[in-house]
Amino acid sequence: MPMLEGVFVPHITPFDENENINEPVLRELVHYFISSGLNGLVSLGSNGEFPYLSFEEKLSVVEIVREEAPSKIPVVAGATENSTREALRLGKALLDLGANFLLIGPPYYFKPSSEELFAHYSTLADKLDGKILLYNVPKFAGLNIPIEVIERLAEEHSNIIGIKDSDANMGRIGELVRGLGDRFTILAGTADVMYPSWVLGAQGAVVAVANVAPELCVELWKAFKEKDHRKARELQLKVNLLNEVVVKKYNQISAIKAAMEMRGLAVGKPRLPSLSLGETALEDIREALKTAGVL
Repeated sequence: MPMLEGVFVPHITPFDENENINEPVLRELVHYFISSGLNGLVSLGSNGEFPYLSFEEKLSVVEIVREEAPSKIPVVAGATENSTREALRLGKALLDLGANFLLIGPPYYFKPSSEELFAHYSTLADKLDGKILLYNVPKFAGLNIPIEVIERLAEEHSNIIGIKDSDANMGRIGELVRGLGDRFTILAGTADVMYPSWVLGAQGAVVAVANVAPELCVELWKAFKEKDHRKARELQLKVNLLNEVVVKKYNQISAIKAAMEMRGLAVGKPRLPSLSLGETALEDIREALKTAGVL
């Protein structure tokens, strides 16, 4: 039985005009996402701009989210750092703040070998008293965690319980399902493969588009669970349109925040060096939101 199921939002980190964390807006966002019917929250993921946050800011984000989210709502906290030592320090602190799961990507500056990846995650699993989700994100990390490494980690560490896989590769998702099955939680990490991943046996998704159109993502999950495959197909294609524009076409941090602003969420701008988008891009995003029926 999977420990996590459904659609989770890898929520943005809102900033004020001075690039400080906008605490009141973050608190409001937690309630907005939960009231939308999403199944959980993922803090300090890529969309949360975690590489731009200090250690103290990361703790602050998770503390606020955990305070606002009802206890029954799972909070997954990102503990991706370039050294095993720093990932361990952050992971321990986040678990102490009440994070239910840790999402840990591979080191992303020096590219580790398969053995180094195994050593990194094994050390974290041995020393962290909490449940860990691997985070495969080649778009940002520059590597795919090899499937044989994932299988070995799952076999040797009972607290490595799943993976968010953002490779958008259905063949890879299929291999993960075939090799690990029900004993490992497999979450689609890109919105354009949510429905096909679930058909193959993945148990949910953590997708950037849930920031922009949580209701569409929730509706898609519901249609899948109710076996309304025609409706699920229609919704998936709407989600795909949004994903193409707000995740793939532009700087996704800037585009997602712009789209959220258009929907009335005062999330502010991304932190430098990310820049706000120009008028042509904004019009493109506005049209995509309208076409998808969320504006």
